[in-house]
Amino acid sequence: MSEYIHKSHNVSVLMYHFVCPAKYRKSVFSAEVDETLKEICLEISKRYEIIFLEIGTDKNHVHFLVQSVPKYSPTKIIQTIKSITAREIFAKHPEVKKKLWGGEFWSDGYFVNTVSKFGSEATIRNYVKKQGIVDEYVKLHEQTEGEQLTLF
Repeated sequence: MSEYIHKSHNVSVLMYHFVCPAKYRKSVFSAEVDETLKEICLEISKRYEIIFLEIGTDKNHVHFLVQSVPKYSPTKIIQTIKSITAREIFAKHPEVKKKLWGGEFWSDGYFVNTVSKFGSEATIRNYVKKQGIVDEYVKLHEQTEGEQLTLF
């Protein structure tokens, strides 16, 4: 379960859902590899400010539900996870490296989504709206569906 992380100048509850496919979408996850992955992730938690709330595997991809601190961007979080897990899995399971033709463990891409402890986007919008004095909230901008950001 996620908790508030208290630092000297901020309090945060930042959660992300990452989906990482194995290289070539190969089926490389077995019970042994799953256990190694879990152990590696728990060791990462001891050394970095990355908390694994849940880890789930399918035969060719992994779901990570992680919590971290504002100084770690989602890119830094997933780079840390992918690099350490790949190195350690290859070291402990040479058969996996053979299945992947001696190449990389993870595919280059990943999926990331923010996760809210407090609900949906509509719930957060309503919360923000109710923070001001009654009837004094002024919505300055709302992105409409299909609206694309432009540079200038």
